[in-house]
Amino acid sequence: MSTIIKTAKLIRLVIFDVDGVLTDGRLYFSDTEQEYKAFNVRDGLGMVMLQKTGVIIGIITAKESSIVTNRMQKLGIKHVFQGRVDKLIAFEKLRDELQLDYHQIAYVGDDILDIPVMAKVGLAIAVADADKLVVKHSDWQTKANGGCGAAREVCEFIMQSQGTWDSQLSQYGI
Repeated sequence: MSTIIKTAKLIRLVIFDVDGVLTDGRLYFSDTEQEYKAFNVRDGLGMVMLQKTGVIIGIITAKESSIVTNRMQKLGIKHVFQGRVDKLIAFEKLRDELQLDYHQIAYVGDDILDIPVMAKVGLAIAVADADKLVVKHSDWQTKANGGCGAAREVCEFIMQSQGTWDSQLSQYGI
């Protein structure tokens, strides 16, 4: 069994960044400065399935957006920290609240704001199109780009590593 699979077996919390991880990183604005974000529906299903296995999902993002609030509510994600340029403070608060050790946490990022948290967790994950410094500080890199299935890939990998993937598929008659 590879080291990365052994590490993934221990994960009890996966924290995702938003822009560049759950979205493709592009920001859309209307003439009235209304902001739009596009989320991948398959990423969402993966996150819902992972939560059903008992793994907690958290969100830490530097921007603040009602779009993120609404999307996370629909996915049943309760631990959402927005407007956190210093992500380490939110990370430590969440870790303390959930009483988890660092090795039980995975973090998925794409840009340099994510590196301080990635340096603390048991499993640091960079999306395929992440900044090269983020890749350098990661333990594993997805094949999919941010907003294009990277979150689903992470969720499936953790479920497969923990032996819960087949039970999730069986709920869909697979």
